Amino acid sequence: MTWDVRQTRRFARIYKKLHDNVVTEVDAAIEVVADNPDIGEKKKGDLSELWVYRFRCLGQLYLLGYTRDDGIHLVYLEAVGPHENFYRDLKR
Repeated sequence: MTWDVRQTRRFARIYKKLHDNVVTEVDAAIEVVADNPDIGEKKKGDLSELWVYRFRCLGQLYLLGYTRDDGIHLVYLEAVGPHENFYRDLKR
């Protein structure tokens, strides 16, 4: 069963700046998360509500951060980007 997917404003701003070949990989990662939101890793501490799915794109590790609402089967896309400074930018 696929979950509904919504994107936050932060995610939309980041997504529209991505290069076309990165966008295709991100879209594939979104499909994987929509099919099975448990595939990501749940974070602890300040970002305890966040789940992160890791995938490779162009030889670089990318992270897709999302939150989920189990009651209505909804996934909120929070951020996407390379591993470098990913968590620092999310805490802002």
